[in-house]
Amino acid sequence: MADLSVQLAGVTLRAPVIAASGTCGYIDELADAVDLSRFGAVVTKSITREPRQGNATWRILDAPHGMLNAIGLANMGLERFLAEIVPRIPAAPTTVIGSIAGGSIDDYVTVAAAFDQCGAFRLVELNVSCPNTADGLVFGENPAALGELLRAVRPALSRTRMLVKLSPNVGDIVALARAAIDAGADGLTLINTVSAMAIDVETRAPRLSNVTGGYSGPAIHPIAVRMIHAVYRGAAREAGIPIIGLGGVMTWRDAAQFILAGASAVGMGTALFVNPRLPLKVMRGLDAWVTRQGGSKLSDLVGQVDPGAGRAA
Repeated sequence: MADLSVQLAGVTLRAPVIAASGTCGYIDELADAVDLSRFGAVVTKSITREPRQGNATWRILDAPHGMLNAIGLANMGLERFLAEIVPRIPAAPTTVIGSIAGGSIDDYVTVAAAFDQCGAFRLVELNVSCPNTADGLVFGENPAALGELLRAVRPALSRTRMLVKLSPNVGDIVALARAAIDAGADGLTLINTVSAMAIDVETRAPRLSNVTGGYSGPAIHPIAVRMIHAVYRGAAREAGIPIIGLGGVMTWRDAAQFILAGASAVGMGTALFVNPRLPLKVMRGLDAWVTRQGGSKLSDLVGQVDPGAGRAA
């Protein structure tokens, strides 16, 4: 068997597949459906300082080759999370990554400091790119604003590594990646969902209560491959910063493309709603693929896309 372990910002994950934020609820809501110990990590729902009800229904829709969501960061808030969820983390069957969101710099700093001080996390992911809320978006769209946010949060994380989740809804994602790295990011997650909309043609009303939402699923996979490749070549490789590739992975081939493009690990989200056991199938496929490539370690294939391979002379 190939070595599928991952070094992510100094933290060793036993496997390369990560359950994306919210897909396992706060930690382990899918534990009855799949063996979470087989995952490299699970990312919690994004936690904000105050509880959020999120958007009204409808806030999840089927879409061609994927889904639209406008959940609006619904969550129990920091106080309840610390009291009810954090005590369960030591017993979790895999690494738990805490996800942080907010509408202001102070919000992010407060949650980050609490996550660091509770001692439950070695990695946190800053969600600066949620496309279906009215607040917080500016951080994920503007390199200067992102840098200001991360420079404020970084000192609050004395024991915890900081991952930053980047938005695809920008003109230059490489510029955002550079800003994140310059401000102290230990790793990058990309891409978040693509901003999208659906309309009921009979009523002429938007189908989502929030009007727009985030599009995820296999249709966005080629977009994610391109952006991972661009960020790896344009920012992450030189800085030695790992990437978690996210966006439309349904098969091991999808995951392998992310690895070749420059991702060290692969997140899966929408796929878990289709079949919670798909990540296990993906990992079996990656194991066989690494062996066919003549290697013994998945990490040796990170960023190894060959632009000239297979072309006619």
